[in-house]
Amino acid sequence: MKKNYQTQTANARITGRTTLKKAKTDPRRDAHEAALALPDTVTVAIGELAGELEEGLLAFAVGTGLKVLGVILDNEATALAGPKGVHDPDRVAVRHGTEDGLVALGGRQVSIRRPRLRSADRTAEVQLPTYQACTSTELLGRETLARMMAKLSTRRYGAGLEPMGAAVEAASRSTSKSAVSRRFVAATETALTELMASDLSELDLVAIMIDGVHFAGFLCVVALGIDIDGNKWPLAVEEGDTENATLVKDLLAGLRERGLDMTKPILAVLDGAKALCAGVQAVFDHPVIARCQLHKIRNVESKLPDDVARVVAKEMRAAYANPDALAAQGRLEALAKRIERSHPGAASSLREGLAETLTIARLGVPPTLARTLRSTNAVESMIEICRDHSRNVKRWRDGKMALRWCAAGMVEAKKQFRRVNGHLHLKALRTALEQRVQETVTPRRYSADKEVAA
Repeated sequence: MKKNYQTQTANARITGRTTLKKAKTDPRRDAHEAALALPDTVTVAIGELAGELEEGLLAFAVGTGLKVLGVILDNEATALAGPKGVHDPDRVAVRHGTEDGLVALGGRQVSIRRPRLRSADRTAEVQLPTYQACTSTELLGRETLARMMAKLSTRRYGAGLEPMGAAVEAASRSTSKSAVSRRFVAATETALTELMASDLSELDLVAIMIDGVHFAGFLCVVALGIDIDGNKWPLAVEEGDTENATLVKDLLAGLRERGLDMTKPILAVLDGAKALCAGVQAVFDHPVIARCQLHKIRNVESKLPDDVARVVAKEMRAAYANPDALAAQGRLEALAKRIERSHPGAASSLREGLAETLTIARLGVPPTLARTLRSTNAVESMIEICRDHSRNVKRWRDGKMALRWCAAGMVEAKKQFRRVNGHLHLKALRTALEQRVQETVTPRRYSADKEVAA
């Protein structure tokens, strides 16, 4: 059904708005565009590009673009230094010949000849705005990061570039494995810095998930947050040898220093590791711990023979599907009692932290939202993306390298995130968390009436 933009929408009839909202202006972008005074028309001799046209439309387009860039640079030089051979006493720059330059083009750098200018008093170099925009290494770094995240190795980097013609290939550089590696290291360091320095003061989290990911012999603990609107946010990453409480405390303390509100009740979905639970309880004021049900089932299965494990796992899933937390807990305790004689280890594993695996049911979370919150699948999905993008790495040098790859994978995973199912119930979950915290707070020993009477 096509929308009729000539009629008012329901929201417009309510608010009285009949015109579209104006886009917010970006001062930095406006200043950058103002510095690029591009000419209205540019004349290029198309006949000189016959060879590029024979190599394909892309080569022809790139050749035309480079010709246009040369004309624009000459026009900028004329605007600053005046026409060649004509003395202008009011000029702000003087010509100083030409020199080789580099512009970023499709994941590579291409050599060009550019005019060189100096100030009128010949004391400083004068930069051309268009050349500065085209030679930015930031764009080249983003292109390199995108290709490496697509699992293109440094040795095969050149094979992943678009064919832009023999002339461009002859003038190309910065595609060797060492040059690509240096750009990727710089890009991932930037991604790590931005991830660990982002402001969290405006983030209203309802749930947080914490888990660890191994890169060879290095462990990274990552945190994923779910806000009140159902959006998922990669929060931080810390490197250590094990998932110990100190490492988790450092990770969460960093979130607090970046402005995250630790005073609100929050649901912490964990895999059952005691260090994670201790770290969360030490930093957050009012955490409500929820153990991952899938981890619990897998832990119990690992202590049983295959034929028994299938039956026990099926019964545990049926119990967890029950919305009545008391009935589910009774059924699971009965199951533990039934297998205790033959498999005491599995029964002990089932009883350990059993109440915390039923936190979601006790909070009355609807099934659509409960499917997301009763397991750590959301953070494990992000971890799997990090592992997948680093599959080509054959040698992990140090923990800093693991941090860089993990941060780059988390940033890439954020692009694929969608709002959680049942996100409309998150406000009700916040209310349930607040009520749960109020019930667990130690009551006053004396009432107000007794205090007054005393």
